[in-house]
Amino acid sequence: MKNGTDEINRAYPREFVAGDKNVTLRLMESGDRDQILSFARNLPPDDLLFLRLDITQPEAVDEWIANLEAGRTHTLLAEVDGKMAGYASVHRNEALWTRHMGEIRVLVSSDFRQLGLGRRLVNEIFLIGKALGLKKLTVKMTPDQKGARATFERLGFRLEALLADYVVDHEGKPRDMLIMSLDADGFSDVEHLTAAASS
Repeated sequence: MKNGTDEINRAYPREFVAGDKNVTLRLMESGDRDQILSFARNLPPDDLLFLRLDITQPEAVDEWIANLEAGRTHTLLAEVDGKMAGYASVHRNEALWTRHMGEIRVLVSSDFRQLGLGRRLVNEIFLIGKALGLKKLTVKMTPDQKGARATFERLGFRLEALLADYVVDHEGKPRDMLIMSLDADGFSDVEHLTAAASS
């Protein structure tokens, strides 16, 4: 099994219930380009402030798909009644000295928050990172993203750095950036993906 990819492919798609919603988790594919664009263009402006890439633009989504096809990124989509409700990605760094690390990126539509969907996506994407052999997972956010920070803290992530005025939002305003991390060996829910892959 090379880099855990077979294990990951066997684990999805799968379904679960979040609140009163039936949710399907599946791996993103290149054919999801238009769905990603539609999802992003329906996000509220405040959500767009914190995106690393402007995924309302086709060229940004094309770059995302290129990373998927190259194996640098693995993305899970969450769908409710065929509509995209959110996503989680793990992006691997190709630099030699940080090849053991991955960065997690998660976003849930405002229509599907307060259901535990963000926590489930983080849990699943962490396990994907672990299956890929990554030893440490990081997440970056601004201090404004209090709900996201609380979700990661509940899963064991801890603050590593606070960088003042490190990023600028889409309006050109400087913002601080938090970096949180968790060692893969310290993640408690390590059997979930393996059990699903073997079923």
